[in-house]
Amino acid sequence: MDAFLNFFDPNSQNWGSIRDSIFNSFNALKTAGIMDVVDILIVAYIIYRLMKLLKDTSAARLAKGIIWLLLIFIVANLMRLTTISYILRYSLNIGLTAAIVIFQPELRRLLEQLGKGSISGLLVSATDPDAAEAAIDATVKACADMSKTRTGVLIVFERKERLGEIIATGTLVDAAPTPELLKNIFFKNSPLHDGALIMREGRICAAGCVLPLSGNQNLSRDLGTRHRAAVGMSESSDSVLVVVSEETGAISVAIGGMLKRHLSPEVLRKVLEAELITENRPDKKGISALRNIWKGGAGK
Repeated sequence: MDAFLNFFDPNSQNWGSIRDSIFNSFNALKTAGIMDVVDILIVAYIIYRLMKLLKDTSAARLAKGIIWLLLIFIVANLMRLTTISYILRYSLNIGLTAAIVIFQPELRRLLEQLGKGSISGLLVSATDPDAAEAAIDATVKACADMSKTRTGVLIVFERKERLGEIIATGTLVDAAPTPELLKNIFFKNSPLHDGALIMREGRICAAGCVLPLSGNQNLSRDLGTRHRAAVGMSESSDSVLVVVSEETGAISVAIGGMLKRHLSPEVLRKVLEAELITENRPDKKGISALRNIWKGGAGK
């Protein structure tokens, strides 16, 4: 980290030699061959995929904050703001260790992928609309049946923001969703029924997970813990949550801190398809009208 920070220090003895090395590198591009270009493109693509991996995590905002601090440090050095540069230099040195702790779930996931020999999963997008559609179909059918039997349900559909911290509170499942499996997980005597089920990339990732409760004081007082957890999770992430009330059997969906209640299975399917599939399939119609219906009845 010190070497990196010294790069931007105009008073550094190596400042001139570093700049000369950069200019020499640009001159070397004039004689670059085809394999050099391929080499650069591969490295650029790997960096892009790693940045996208970071973007899809809950730590993305922290990464943006670190980048802003680096930019401020660079500007402070160029303007010779000694006090600010001193404070930021030592803050960033400490921050490097803190970043390792903060990004621990992402680093662990990266190492696990490497250990499994499946690094291609990090470099190539694993989004599969067909898997999402199958998960939606299983969810709608299971919720329709559990609504009739008044079985409590709380399902979280993960989107861009990774929910590694939430998944860690439950039990890993990693199974293809079917109506029978979903009904078995939420069966009253099941060990995993009292918690949230996490859907990731069209598969059941974990069950029995603990979600944060909403602190919104304007929520209806007849809402129980399951609904407040759904709203709370939708407030702190971009996830889509499906709830079936244990008291009334009513089906609800929470998105962006808003709760839409008393949905029929048909409307539930349309909402899930609009939020989880349609954005990736421009040939599908009706998303604008559906969102207008959603906004018109949000929070009721």
